Amino acid sequence: MEADSYHSHSEDETRSIGKLFAEKLSPGEIITLAGDLGAGKTEFVRGVCAYFSVHDIVSSPTFTIMNQYSGTNTDGSEIALFHVDLYRIQDAKELLEIGFAECMSDTHVIKFVEWPEKAGATMPSIDWRVTIKTVMEQEEDRIINIEYLGNNR
Repeated sequence: MEADSYHSHSEDETRSIGKLFAEKLSPGEIITLAGDLGAGKTEFVRGVCAYFSVHDIVSSPTFTIMNQYSGTNTDGSEIALFHVDLYRIQDAKELLEIGFAECMSDTHVIKFVEWPEKAGATMPSIDWRVTIKTVMEQEEDRIINIEYLGNNR
């Protein structure tokens, strides 16, 4: 299992780490994001979206549950990214209503999922786990751990 750890001192650095991470991603992969509310998960995704030249405003999907972005891969081809936040999901019926299973099975899209434990048994195998922890002594500081869990490398 591959694992990297980074120390971010600002939102800009968190985005830069996300951008660096994006170089490793392939369509179809599922990345979970763990961290308290306000830890920087959306900033990290903003960095990934910047790498893929997403021109939309990247915002937290806390209330919309799922955001979809279109970008450009390094070879010039189009790429789609889903950012899913399951924080407000209460049961499997809601997952069905938002098309969670279809979203996760799409092999052409890179998928980010916050609060994956809310999906229970419907959560497929993940490729990457990103954990963002706040450093208590410094309000802006974060420790970002990235683990590769897939079998394709």
